[in-house]
Parts: sequence; structure tokens; C-alpha cells
Amino acid sequence: MVIFTASDLNNGQFDFGGWMPNYPSALRKPPPKEKGQTTEDTILETLPDVSTTVNIMAVLRLLTQDSADQYPLGHFPENLHDEEVPCKLIEEFQKDLRKLSDLIEERNKNLELPYTYLNPKNVDNSVAI
Repeated sequence: MVIFTASDLNNGQFDFGGWMPNYPSALRKPPPKEKGQTTEDTILETLPDVSTTVNIMAVLRLLTQDSADQYPLGHFPENLHDEEVPCKLIEEFQKDLRKLSDLIEERNKNLELPYTYLNPKNVDNSVAI
């Protein structure tokens, strides 16, 4: 479950955090305590300045960038096992992941904003970020 948790938290960071008001990295003033007291000026005074925002956006983009040596969950660049039992288990695992991926794609088909971050095709077979 660690790989899934990391993928869930990491893969969508730029998609959602790239629009800084979604989750600002810092606030220059405390957030309002009551609804209806905020103006456009107070929002702009509270959110991070442009320089901070650009730096955070760059970090988020870097964190979510696919690496050149990325492999989907259940796929291995090297043949590490040649015994029958581990090979069969890996094959069954890959089959289960394909079924799960198909199910996720079917569920997402009619969504305005599909959630693709935990589709096994998009989960890296690594804990690296």
C-alpha cells in the first residue's frame, strides 16, 4: 500500500497545486475567520507573492514529472526471477492489475474530471518521487 499512497499523494500535486489558490504553500496573513469578510484585495494580500508561487509551481512540476526509467506497477525492467513460482505470481499480479486498470478506465469514462492517479498504468513501480 505504500506505493499506492505515495502515488495518490504525489502524482496529482501539479494538477491541483499548480493553481496556487487550491493549496498555497504559505500565507502572508491569517485566513479569514468568518465567511463574507474577504475581498479580492485581502485574498491577494494573503496568498504568497509571485516569486514564492513560481518556485513552488516549479517544485510541484518537478515532483510530478515522469522519469525516463519509469515502469508501471508490476512491470520490471530486468528479469530478476527465473523460477516457476515467482514468475507465475508476477504474471497473476500483472493480470490483476490489468483488470483493475480496465475497471478504473470504465468508471472514469463518463466523468468530467477522471481520477487517473491510482490507475496501475500510472503508478510507478518504485517508491521514488
